Amino acid sequence: MKSGFISIVGRPNVGKSTLLNSIIGKKIAITSDKAQTTRNNIQGIYTKDDVQMIFVDTPGIHKPKYKLGKVLNKQAYFSINDVDIILFVTDITEDIGPGDKFILEVLKNANKPTMLIINKIDKLPKEEILKKIDAYQQLYNFDEIIPVSATKHENIEHLIDVLKKYLKDEIQYFDEDTITSSSTEFILSELIREKVLALTEEEVPHSVTCIIEKIETKKNIVNINGLIVVDRDNLKKIIIGKQGSMIKKIGTLARKDIEEFLGKKVYLELYVKVVPKWRDKEKFLNEIGFKDFGV
Repeated sequence: MKSGFISIVGRPNVGKSTLLNSIIGKKIAITSDKAQTTRNNIQGIYTKDDVQMIFVDTPGIHKPKYKLGKVLNKQAYFSINDVDIILFVTDITEDIGPGDKFILEVLKNANKPTMLIINKIDKLPKEEILKKIDAYQQLYNFDEIIPVSATKHENIEHLIDVLKKYLKDEIQYFDEDTITSSSTEFILSELIREKVLALTEEEVPHSVTCIIEKIETKKNIVNINGLIVVDRDNLKKIIIGKQGSMIKKIGTLARKDIEEFLGKKVYLELYVKVVPKWRDKEKFLNEIGFKDFGV
């Protein structure tokens, strides 16, 4: 079996997680219009016939202004140095900016096969896509350039076929049925966090953390208790909403994704807890045996 590790890198919010989900065929990484939604490296495993590809979805690389940004960058750099192939994902609808050039400078030292994945090609005509490809070619000597639409699964099969040519390992790292190395609890907590970020728009920062406190399966129903941790009382009020309206919306949307992921009917109950400062929050998470991913 041919196999290899493939890192998905790029600026925040260019569609890296959506691309991973499209390749795997199931939602294992959350997506959001908010930049830096992905806070840790998520592995997705594609296995078919005699091929296994382990994809690493990374936090968006950027020039960090805060501690969180520095941590995210550190994780992304680690994934670049520890993989066989690099996919540099860009958004076709956005101009090439300082962020793209910053990442390309980082990639010049990687010395690994690097492919340019131009995402969201369904948004622009072919002529504009060709112009963007030409502009990127002038900045970096890519091994391959592949335009895709991750949301519409356009050209994804072609991308997979191209990647197969670069696989050099002959080891099956995971069972055929495994689609992610992340724990079930982590995936479910991320699906909840995605809904928090989506429904509260700019009101709730990335510091929000979601924890699965209990998973209990009874016949065909899975009972799940989820805890949403914030650091201020006003954030708790926003997430709960008037007469509990917001947390009900969060729960309803999260439950649908969780049911699709688990393939079973789900009863989801959510709570919100305020832990004032990051140090206190880290202590709290350690006390309950939970790792605060990415921060």
